Order: sequence, then C-alpha cells, then structure tokens
Amino acid sequence: MRVLIIKLTSMGDLMHAFPALTDAARIYPDIQFDWVVDESFSAVPKWHPNVDKVIKTAHRRWRKHPLKTLMNGEWKAFHRQLNLSQYDFIIDLQSNLKSAFVSWLRHGSVCGFDRKTCREWPAHWAYKKHYFVEKNQHAIQRQRELFAQVLGYECPAKQAEYGADLSVCRKPDFALPANFLVFVHNASWSTKLWPVSNWRQLVELATKAGYSVLLPSGNEAERLRAEMITDGYASATALPKLPLDETAVIMSSAKAAVCSDTGLAHLSALTGTPSITLYGATDTHLIGTFGHNQEHLIADVDCSPCYSRKCFHKSSANNEAFCMKNFSADDVWQQLKLLLD
Repeated sequence: MRVLIIKLTSMGDLMHAFPALTDAARIYPDIQFDWVVDESFSAVPKWHPNVDKVIKTAHRRWRKHPLKTLMNGEWKAFHRQLNLSQYDFIIDLQSNLKSAFVSWLRHGSVCGFDRKTCREWPAHWAYKKHYFVEKNQHAIQRQRELFAQVLGYECPAKQAEYGADLSVCRKPDFALPANFLVFVHNASWSTKLWPVSNWRQLVELATKAGYSVLLPSGNEAERLRAEMITDGYASATALPKLPLDETAVIMSSAKAAVCSDTGLAHLSALTGTPSITLYGATDTHLIGTFGHNQEHLIADVDCSPCYSRKCFHKSSANNEAFCMKNFSADDVWQQLKLLLD
C-alpha cells in the first residue's frame, strides 16, 4: 500500500503525525508513505522508517516571489513531482488553507477532515472524501483516528508511539558534553517566552549541580538571546543554528530538557528525553508535548490560555507575558530534579 501525506508545517505538527503512521504500519507492514512538506522541515518526515519520498514545497518563499517562481520553473517542477506517482490513498493531515491548496493541485481523491472538524473551514472544499473526527482532543489522537477511518481499521486503544528512527540523522561535528541539559529558550510567539533573567537563574542552578547546558537557536535573533542567557557561565553554550538532524541527535543525547512551547519541545517528546515544558498562552489538552517523561508546568493565572501572540495583561511590561513570569527558576529546577532522579 502506498499513501501520500500532505502536511507542510510546523515542526511540532509534523511529529504529531508520526503515531498515526506507526499505527498504520502495524496493520499494514508493507505500507509506504510519501510526504509533502515545507522545505524548512524536510528532514523531519525521514525520521519515520515508513516514509519513502519527501516532496518539498516552499510556499513561504514562493509567496514572496511568485513571478520568479513561475519563470524559473520551480513551480512547474513541484506540480509535476506532486502528481508523478499513483497512490492508494491521499490524506491531508493539516486541514488548513495552505495544505488544501496543495490538495487541490493533486490529481485524485484526497481524504481529509470534514467541514465541522477541519482546522480552517474552507479547507474541506479541496477534499473528495470527508471524515468526522472529534476536535476537542489532542492533535495526535485526531490524526490517529483519521488514519484509521481512511485506511479501514479500528484506531488502536494502546498509547500512541512515535516510532521514529534517529539513526538516519547526521551527528554534530563537535563533541557533546558528557553530562548536559538542553534549554529550549526560543519560541515564535513573545507570549511563550520565559524571561531571560529566569533562564539565567536556571542556568546557574544547573551548572552549580554539575551539568553543562546547551541552548539551541533557530535564527540569529534567537542566538543573540541565547548568548544573553549564557553570558558569564563557562558550562553553558549558545549553539548556532544547526540542521534539524543534528539538533535531534543533541536532544536525544541530553539528560533532560526544559522547553518553551515550541517545536523543539515536541522533539524532546519524540526522542523520549525527560522534559519540562512551560505553558502560558496555549492549552496542553490540544497540543501539549506527548510521550514518556513529559511534564507540563501550566501558568496559574486567570487569563491562561489566551492563545494571543501579545500579552494585554495590565501587569505586563517590556513585552514580556505576565503568565510566563509566573514560573520561578527554583520551581522549575525542583521539578527538573525529580525528572533527573
């Protein structure tokens, strides 16, 4: 059996799809998946052993330079590759307008969530076959249930398993410390960021306890923030932007991690790294990290979760989210020690 998956972004959302693939591979051992994904995250699908071919989109770049994309043949090449192979099933797992556009470009009968349960309502128009999957449950479970309905088996009652194989990942070209923690300080929303001062306090507690600390970054601004956090601590290192394969190896080798609510937090869940993730603006019930040794610290404030990219609380200052200040470094360290023990 051959299945095409359409799920473009983002990092955490891609990893949420893995348990559905693992379920299907147990039912159909010969199943193979091709995966349409944004070029920025194209390494992630290959971490699942049943994924064969990755078809890359570049919709963010194409949107900025549409004429250039048409003229240089890149768009035509993508359309040809998208429709090159025949599939038993085509499944849009993302169910928003971006993925629906790709579904519309693909010849054949695309399966997806129905009008009541897709992420963005107009997306269902791109699908030939529609399936109802209750929305008020974790994203992982929704995708497992959609796969079960489309591929014709009962959704397993056992706990979801990612089934990832990171042996395909390239290792970093530098030596990792013998005893280290990963602190994921970055996030795409300012309301998900823990203040720099709190991170510095946590770094001090960790290094005094004999741990080295690595702080990954996805861009130059995040690297500069990581350097602010690590400044003055010999055992703490702000890493440059690294390929996702190398970051996965680093996360899987860590003793534990403390994370903002971002894609690398879900990577810690996929690798089984004991982790604490801090939640203020978002709801763990729907998109929280899922897996073994995953702890959630949830802000105890009335306005959480607000799902806002900007904090409007009257006590907010310096563009820092009020809810994220609710976590003290001492409290986070005590929870982390329990995981480490």
